[in-house]
Amino acid sequence: MPLRIFNTLTRRIEEFAPREPGKTGIYTCGPTVYRYVHIGNLRTFLMADWLRRSLEAQGFEVTHVKNITDVGHMRQEMLERGEDKIIAAALAEGKSPAQIAQFYTETFIRDEAALNILPAHIFPRASDHVPEMIDLTATLLERGCAYERQGNVYFDVEKFPEYGKLSGQRGEGLAEGVRAEADPLKKSQHDFALWKAAEPGRLLKWSSPWGEGFPGWHIECSAMATKYLGQPLDIHSGGVDNIFPHHEDEIAQSEAASQTSFVRYWLHGQHLLVDGLKMAKSTGNSYTVEDIQRRGFEPLAFRYLCATIHYRARMNFTWQALRGAQHALLRLREKVKAPDGAVSAYTPKEADAWRERFWQAINDDLNLPRALAIAWQLARSDAPSALVRDLLLEFDRIFGFDLARTQEALSLPADLQTAVRNREEMRKDRNYAAADAVRGRIVDRGYEVRDRPDGSSLVLSRPAWRETTNFISASRDVESLIDQPDSFDFTVSIISRDNRPELERALGSCLSWSDGHDVEIIVVDNGSSEGSIEHLPKASENQRLCLIQTDHNLGMAAARNITLKQARGHFVIMLDTSVEIMGDIFTFLKERLSDPQIGIVGRWGVCSDDLRNFVEVDRPGEVDAIEGYVIAFRRELLRETGLLDEKFRFYRHLDLDLSLAIRSRGYRLIVDHRLPVVRHEHGDWLRTPPEERERLSKRNFYRFLHKWGHRTDLLVGT
Repeated sequence: MPLRIFNTLTRRIEEFAPREPGKTGIYTCGPTVYRYVHIGNLRTFLMADWLRRSLEAQGFEVTHVKNITDVGHMRQEMLERGEDKIIAAALAEGKSPAQIAQFYTETFIRDEAALNILPAHIFPRASDHVPEMIDLTATLLERGCAYERQGNVYFDVEKFPEYGKLSGQRGEGLAEGVRAEADPLKKSQHDFALWKAAEPGRLLKWSSPWGEGFPGWHIECSAMATKYLGQPLDIHSGGVDNIFPHHEDEIAQSEAASQTSFVRYWLHGQHLLVDGLKMAKSTGNSYTVEDIQRRGFEPLAFRYLCATIHYRARMNFTWQALRGAQHALLRLREKVKAPDGAVSAYTPKEADAWRERFWQAINDDLNLPRALAIAWQLARSDAPSALVRDLLLEFDRIFGFDLARTQEALSLPADLQTAVRNREEMRKDRNYAAADAVRGRIVDRGYEVRDRPDGSSLVLSRPAWRETTNFISASRDVESLIDQPDSFDFTVSIISRDNRPELERALGSCLSWSDGHDVEIIVVDNGSSEGSIEHLPKASENQRLCLIQTDHNLGMAAARNITLKQARGHFVIMLDTSVEIMGDIFTFLKERLSDPQIGIVGRWGVCSDDLRNFVEVDRPGEVDAIEGYVIAFRRELLRETGLLDEKFRFYRHLDLDLSLAIRSRGYRLIVDHRLPVVRHEHGDWLRTPPEERERLSKRNFYRFLHKWGHRTDLLVGT
């Protein structure tokens, strides 16, 4: 069965037939080297790697080209605002753009190697191919498919009637794909830049017939792909986010210039989500190979995990799933460790039957999940051990899991080496009790012992990823105690993330003033990278301090929900790390919340006339909402309102949502200035870049408005 792949251009699965028999080329959109590549990028590169391995294993001579984009495309004023590109990174780190690009290029190549991605045969750098981009732009001008305005050159989309054939976006629908602000120099906002005039102060610029400037984003790939692979290309791969406008624009400019087809087969990998969310720096879930290794996982465990999901299906990454992949990878490696000298002959017919099933899966649009299932069926079968070993290693030419990797500890201490040998002798003598005792001493030293069928022992260093199973990956991972009786007078909820000094101040003040009261304090370290919990103040004997760590940033509402589900206090205080307790708030709050008509007591509150504009009030008394710096309420209210809405990942407006949920049950919200607390600078706000603050705040505001915008009847003044 020949290889069949889904061609995005034709929207169907087609049999692959190269332009030149026995030879083919693959062009992969590579990284823009201004920061670390994340695991979503790497999933796309894995797709191209599996394609290349499959073709090479079937006898094709493959030339793989993967570009390195080291040309900054942002305007200088955007860079000076701190937005993320090569020159911005250079300005921040005091290095040249070339130094920054070189650093991240080397890091990218190391990351690919860690995932066992075969290095591309050619890694063309955009900065080395500007002359080719200028020539291609000049050709488009000569053919009347482009126009020049004030040193900028634009492709005229109207001159290419087939524009939109890859993405399906045509006519008026193209407006949805316009990403930038309106450019007054363009004839139409659908047109795209081939060459951009350099603004004053720009570092990366080149001379051209239209003045000093720099190439547009799309022209780079067209120039480099055709230089190294000719036209038409056999295969062009990338992520689905590249389809429009990047790959659509590549087609238009390349075919308009050459008057021939640009690419025969377009291959696109679907998005990778993290816990169901799009990856973003602001969300804290844009993970890298380094993040995987820091948690003690092999990068190849991520490769294994990606193989379990078809490349055209969305993949949802979780740390639990990665743990499962790491377990499975280790088990599969053990299946190739057939005892030396074992007699397990097999016939070619037996091997060919398994090979046929395996290659049917691979050639069916790179169905790695089905191929992996077949490999496991083989591994668990009663087939001869040599057949299992040989075929798994053969299949691993495609999988790339490095199944032959040895798992033995490379530097087992001498005394443990002796203990292992002694234990093996005990097992041979059937002295299992003594052997188990020795095993226990080895395990106590931090090693694993696995017994083989031939009587020998395999000793491994205990991997760090096994020790992370006590981390929480979602609020659903903790048991809800909401319906259980009270065990304390108060539960204090504190959420921390990469703000150890603020956490130590808030927690220290809470411990100081809770001594002598019946209080439990629950701290959630919400995916910190700095080990906040390890350095916290200690609770006294009559205090309960519960520390919970998450393996990533769950968002503020989800982190709060962990504390609310675990709370056993009659009263709950949600305390922000920007707040310091200066007196006995517990006695004070117990008295105020004894009034059954009061739902929440806090130190700061807001009022509104329309649920769209909120103003912090100076006066004590009833308000429309209590601000999230200090929020105190009876735990029993959670049985009426339910938990917090976890769509509020950023903290802003989460307090408004909770306040109106409680007001809608008929309770009053009270601000009392006598509450002995002070408010310091809000670290989360200061650490969030201004544009991110605005974006995240707006997202939460519109979410809040959708839920409560019609409930002006809940306002104090109405």
